[in-house]
Amino acid sequence: MMKAKVITLGCKVNQYESEAMLSSLLQHGFAAAEDKETADVVILNSCTVTAESDRKVRQIFRRAKKDNPDAVMVLTGCMAQAFPEDARRLEEADIILGTSNRKRLVPDLLAFLSARQRIIDIAPHTNDEKFENLNVENFTGRTRAFVKIEDGCNRFCSYCIIPYARGRVRSKPLEDLKAELAGLGANGYKEVVLTGINLSAYGQEFGLHLCDAIEAACATPGIERVRLGSLEPEQLSEDVIRRMAKQKKLCPQFHLSLQSGCDATLKRMNRHYTADEYRTIVRNLRAAFENTAITTDIMVGFAGETDEEFAESLAFAEEIAFAKVHVFAYSRRPGTRAYDMGDQLTNAVKEARSHEMIRVTTATQQAFFKAQIGRTEEVLFEREIQKGVWEGYSMNYTPVAVASGTSLAGEIRSVRIESCTDTHCMGAVL
Repeated sequence: MMKAKVITLGCKVNQYESEAMLSSLLQHGFAAAEDKETADVVILNSCTVTAESDRKVRQIFRRAKKDNPDAVMVLTGCMAQAFPEDARRLEEADIILGTSNRKRLVPDLLAFLSARQRIIDIAPHTNDEKFENLNVENFTGRTRAFVKIEDGCNRFCSYCIIPYARGRVRSKPLEDLKAELAGLGANGYKEVVLTGINLSAYGQEFGLHLCDAIEAACATPGIERVRLGSLEPEQLSEDVIRRMAKQKKLCPQFHLSLQSGCDATLKRMNRHYTADEYRTIVRNLRAAFENTAITTDIMVGFAGETDEEFAESLAFAEEIAFAKVHVFAYSRRPGTRAYDMGDQLTNAVKEARSHEMIRVTTATQQAFFKAQIGRTEEVLFEREIQKGVWEGYSMNYTPVAVASGTSLAGEIRSVRIESCTDTHCMGAVL
């Protein structure tokens, strides 16, 4: 029995797709290799969101080949799709797959094992492409399950290569989604996370809306919590927010991609909202959901970002008081419009702005943690972080640790939050 290992880089969509590929291999007689066990097949599911992501792909792939010298090496994912020539130059890759034909993994593997000839199987995206209907019912070592319900993006932000790596928007048919959710609920997953490349666009080709997917998930027996992946904010009208708020299983944590709090910068980025529109959406969410957490991504050092523009974005981040922020510096990406923009900033300026934005958003995160003290929250526990201390997440995705002499993994328990540190809250099980 050949043993396979999947290495995942990047987003929650990639995590879902990796689990789907591993599941397919197991169904065809392969076994999963343990963490430090040498594998016969190694699959790297790549990310290409920045040039640094590509460098990491090459580094990790070559290290995996060194650690598994006799393995069949498979490169798949966004880097292979967006930059196929770069993928071809990775000599260690025996099989190269793109992002729309993962069901070819097993046939390609069997063909390679038979002929030992390199296989490059990258199908170009088309405008009428259908959703690749993968299905996952188990997630190795996880208490929550990811469910990919949408793929592709039509937005073409000026800094982003992902529409070229993922193609146009396409969605999982609602009946197929319901069947997958039913399997996850039956297998004991109490929380599901709905994910997509542009999740807010779910269902548009069917005359449906993301709310239809949310309602289907919330109606699934066995599933007690439904969480959303990253959202584009302009889709969240007042009517949509009111509809979502009717679903009591929907977690009050919304990751609204911001990128910048300055309108001039947002326009150069080709984002489709203003800072004031974003502010209104946050206000509406906080009015509709009790104790909601607003999290986001913020980019600093975008092409042409002046000191004044950065200061505006910094002040906006402080005003919104995000519960958590992923801060990252702009990285020029070949193939995007922003790559050729003038007024590119130096790495030193980007680094200084990153530090300043992290300083401000760390303070807002601490304020959010402190606001949780005294509250009683339902926590889904995931793991033991040290002897006798278990950590999980509340509905609004606050990390909470408690002392317990018995395992809490996979359980939802009421916890009184009593204090906080720089990284999480602490409490006691009631």
